[in-house]
Amino acid sequence: MTRPRNDTFLRALMRQPTDYTPLWLMRQAGRYLPEYRETRARAGNFMGLCTSPAFATEVTLQPLARYELDAAILFSDILTVPDAMGLGLYFAEGEGPKFERPLREEWAIRDLEAPDPAGKLRYVMDAVAEIRRALDNSVPLIGFSGSPYTLACYMIEGGASDDFRRIKTMLYERPDLLHHVLDVNARAVTAYLNAQIESGAQAVMIFDTWGGSLSHAAYREFSLAYMQQIVAGLTREKDGERVPVIVFTKGGGLWLEAIADIGCDALGLDWTVDIGQARERVGSRVALQGNLDPSVLFATPDVVAREATRVLERFGSGPGHVFNLGHGISQFTPPENVTTLVETVHSVSRKMRAGA
Repeated sequence: MTRPRNDTFLRALMRQPTDYTPLWLMRQAGRYLPEYRETRARAGNFMGLCTSPAFATEVTLQPLARYELDAAILFSDILTVPDAMGLGLYFAEGEGPKFERPLREEWAIRDLEAPDPAGKLRYVMDAVAEIRRALDNSVPLIGFSGSPYTLACYMIEGGASDDFRRIKTMLYERPDLLHHVLDVNARAVTAYLNAQIESGAQAVMIFDTWGGSLSHAAYREFSLAYMQQIVAGLTREKDGERVPVIVFTKGGGLWLEAIADIGCDALGLDWTVDIGQARERVGSRVALQGNLDPSVLFATPDVVAREATRVLERFGSGPGHVFNLGHGISQFTPPENVTTLVETVHSVSRKMRAGA
């Protein structure tokens, strides 16, 4: 694995000194960019984008052509894994992802199997390899997956949910069934991420989008334990280079110490957490990624610069910070505000290091 010419992101994840704070954005390839919308129109629909390595490569590179970002992230969707399990993923216009065959019957849950990434998910691995070639070692490529619990939310609810009534009923009434789903998911995600690493991903991230909806005890049992299982099973070195792992639980501010203890290299923070306090809590165990409120990007450029500087100052000096939003960038974000954000983070953090 040849190290990228700009390896600032990888070094920050490993808490090594960097000249400035590296930056990438969750959903950086997305609907806020007119070039993305044009490519999606050519692809026909969202799944047409995801399942075509050529289209996935094109949209992955679009934000890097526009902004001086320090990492690329594979363009895909977290629900490709349950789709490969046979649940029938589709996207209803204006309603988001749905499954034709959600997990409602015990027999269907018992029959669930982890897919071979080289089979129905081959298109993802082909995209990873093609993106790596296209990047030509300019910046690192991030691979990703949803967490076992977050995937289970969609698999059991059948789509997005306001109250998670079905999965939480199963959690309390039939924890044995939910544990079976989560174990299959954990094995599937481990194999899926390792296949991405084998295909060229240089760091990986686990998105636990719905873990924060759980109670204190349920989070540890039904979300964190399975992410720990994945982290323990991941390829952590490829061709002599460390492959860092980022874990992000949206709404997980209560459990930062526990997440930091599962063996990951970095902890993603949503915008509800003060990054300075988070750093005090986890110490030198992990790097921190985050955590500007995405809504800041709706404001004027002056406000964007002010709030980005505030995050940098709250983290303070020293290594181990990757700047990001506290969740994915909104489709309504003015693209020029991202330019302000990137320039501010890079310039202010350089000055902070020069003055340290």
